[in-house]
Amino acid sequence: MQPLAERLRPKTLDEYIGQQHLVGHNAILRRMIDSGRISSFILWGPPGVGKTTLAQIIANKLDTPFYTLSAVTSGVKDVREVIEKAKSNRFFSQNSPILFIDEIHRFSKSQQDSLLGAVEKGIVTLIGATTENPSFEVIRPLLSRCQLYVLKSLEKEDLLALLQRAITTDFLLKERNIQVKESDAMLRYSGGDARKLLNILDLVVSSESGNDIIITDDMVTERLQQNPLAYDKDGEMHYDIISAFIKSIRGSDPDGAIYWLARMVEGGEDPAFIARRLVIAAAEDIGLANPNALLLANACFDTIMKIGWPEGRIPLAETTIYLATSPKSNSAYTAINDAIALVKETGNLPVPLHLRNAPTKLMKQLGYGDNYKYAHSYSGNFVQQQFLPDEIKDQTIWTPQQNAAEQKHLERMQQLWGDKYKNNDKKD
Repeated sequence: MQPLAERLRPKTLDEYIGQQHLVGHNAILRRMIDSGRISSFILWGPPGVGKTTLAQIIANKLDTPFYTLSAVTSGVKDVREVIEKAKSNRFFSQNSPILFIDEIHRFSKSQQDSLLGAVEKGIVTLIGATTENPSFEVIRPLLSRCQLYVLKSLEKEDLLALLQRAITTDFLLKERNIQVKESDAMLRYSGGDARKLLNILDLVVSSESGNDIIITDDMVTERLQQNPLAYDKDGEMHYDIISAFIKSIRGSDPDGAIYWLARMVEGGEDPAFIARRLVIAAAEDIGLANPNALLLANACFDTIMKIGWPEGRIPLAETTIYLATSPKSNSAYTAINDAIALVKETGNLPVPLHLRNAPTKLMKQLGYGDNYKYAHSYSGNFVQQQFLPDEIKDQTIWTPQQNAAEQKHLERMQQLWGDKYKNNDKKD
């Protein structure tokens, strides 16, 4: 028998729950679908928010051939075979056949290249689905030929509406007297994932023998503890585990970090996903306290791209332990956030004249570049001058933290700038 999530898969936009910014009244995707013609696009969002369902609804609405490929199991040959089928069907439909590619971020460059011609010529209309940022995972020529639509985790009201629909319309559940007395546990464990929510409901209901079922938070928690594989793909709570992994690194606990890494490896996590998070952690959490961390994380990412699994677990482990045991600083992360806040607060302040570029004679006559001091013309390759706009010329943004590397930077800044950095030393 089909799982509950499959039995309840919406067939029309009116049945579709959530994503009103895309499919609500007068929203962009709704207008495109109602017009009867769509262009290629990519849906980016977390698991269980309706990416595959939306693609199927569109195909049904437009009455056009619908092909689907999984980037996990399909190769270049499969892509070409589908494109050939699409060519033969093209003459029998006003709209181009739709090619839906799930987890398109897992397609290699050569696989994505094989799609370009068909998308460009309109042989197929591509709908891609991804949980990863397409800017990093989809080649630029393909991305430029697709619109990008961002799907959001379902809100509490959406999930409650889905629960109500399940217990009142599903042909099996409506035969039983189900009352949702408490829903917090189901909502918490589902994490905005509709599929996971329905799996939890299915698990709880199937574990009860009688027809009268009252669902409480304690009941849900108990059932999930007894059946940890039933409510999450491969038993891994994807976002919770990556969160624990990063927090273990930030907290300088190599044992915790390597444990959560092992959980991801065993759970079949995409190695590129892990490597990318290590690069972010190296910049955000280790930062200037140990700049070599970012170099190692980048090297790890490159290595993963070359060797893949299973050997990729070794550079991931090396980098994880190195980052966890490194001194920590988020001063660069804090500095850019503070600088952005300052820009938003003060607006587009004018660049001081001596810092402006002067490519024309008129600009030189207007004083552009006047009195600029070329640092390399001075002793020590440094001379004091103003680099911030007049309105904030005395502002300090970067605050060094208490670690050996940044203290050296601070000492140099104090030698060069004197009082400007005299009290700019973060105390523990």
